[in-house]
Amino acid sequence: MKERDQLLPGVALPGAEDGFDFGEGPRPAADAGKSAGAGHRARLRERLLTGGAEALADYEVLEYLLFAAIPRGDTKPIAKTLIAQFGSLAGALNADPKALQRVKGVGENSAASLKAVALAARRMTRGEIVKKPVLGSWQALIDYLTTDMAHLTVERVRILYLDTRNRLIEDHHLGDGSIDEAAIHPREVIRRAMDVGASAMILVHNHPSGSPEPSRADIQITQRIAEAGRLLGVTVHDHVIIGREGHTSLRSKGLI
Repeated sequence: MKERDQLLPGVALPGAEDGFDFGEGPRPAADAGKSAGAGHRARLRERLLTGGAEALADYEVLEYLLFAAIPRGDTKPIAKTLIAQFGSLAGALNADPKALQRVKGVGENSAASLKAVALAARRMTRGEIVKKPVLGSWQALIDYLTTDMAHLTVERVRILYLDTRNRLIEDHHLGDGSIDEAAIHPREVIRRAMDVGASAMILVHNHPSGSPEPSRADIQITQRIAEAGRLLGVTVHDHVIIGREGHTSLRSKGLI
């Protein structure tokens, strides 16, 4: 006879993968908090699964995401603090993990859970433009760039190199810092286009201030790169500036 059967003869104890069923009757007082918490989580899960895209408020989305890292306890105060601290759901998901962990109740596991969701969102939006003509998938491109760059706290410059069918060859991270001639050398931008076999490109950078309006330096460097590209048969389709308040296309403003 197994040791577990000897403990209580005639009573089968649950195995490692069995669960305890407490029935529908009242639970002991010590379990009241756990029961209430479990009930709240179940109701939130039901709303998520049946209520559509707008079923949960932004803080409730965070609250639910934190369930995986915090199996017990109330995650609502943490979620509301994250929204207040970082300004929005997107701000919290895109925050630096160390900054997340400075919020009371957020540990390494919680920060990793939120970063995984942000990574999944970027992968999903990137998937909408890979192997497709970028100019024909413009909104998908803007969605990808916004997801990836709108909440960065540093200015980042990227070049999207395209083939003859305007499909993405390379999403090149050129560097971080202000966009001016000291940071971007037109000849190097065009040389890389030749190296990867690109016939066109889209310049992209973000404004951490939130406003996507172009500066004089933005306009000047774009025009210099476009001129250098024309000399070697590489087209600059656009320069897109991303900010929390939206995006700006220099071509749509007639600046290229």
